[in-house]
Amino acid sequence: MTEDRSAAHLPRPVEIESYGLGGFRFVGLDGLSHRGSLLALPSGMWAWEAETLADLTPAAFERVAAEVSTIDILLVGTGRDLAPLPAPLRAWLREVGLRADPMATGAAVRTWNILLGERRRVAAALLAVS
Repeated sequence: MTEDRSAAHLPRPVEIESYGLGGFRFVGLDGLSHRGSLLALPSGMWAWEAETLADLTPAAFERVAAEVSTIDILLVGTGRDLAPLPAPLRAWLREVGLRADPMATGAAVRTWNILLGERRRVAAALLAVS
């Protein structure tokens, strides 16, 4: 049986210290880390079930869409390399009012940290990389 990790949640957005080995380590939380992909949202840091580009569907972004009124930009970390978002996802994101910027996960992590530090209304959907 697969464990449902969708409720795993850190109740505030935080900078990401490092990424790789299938997860993320957070700044200033005594080594707290998360294994797997991650949604970094205004409501906090959430476990995300997406693992590959094929998992980037509208359903995978429902939690992000629920916070659309608090997000100006959505960063999408597509893994080790930059990859375009699937056309159906791009269309759906536009419909719900989200502007998405795909980039490699490392670039998305760095951009998240900068924009979060600037107190911008940012969210990030980050595929974990090994």
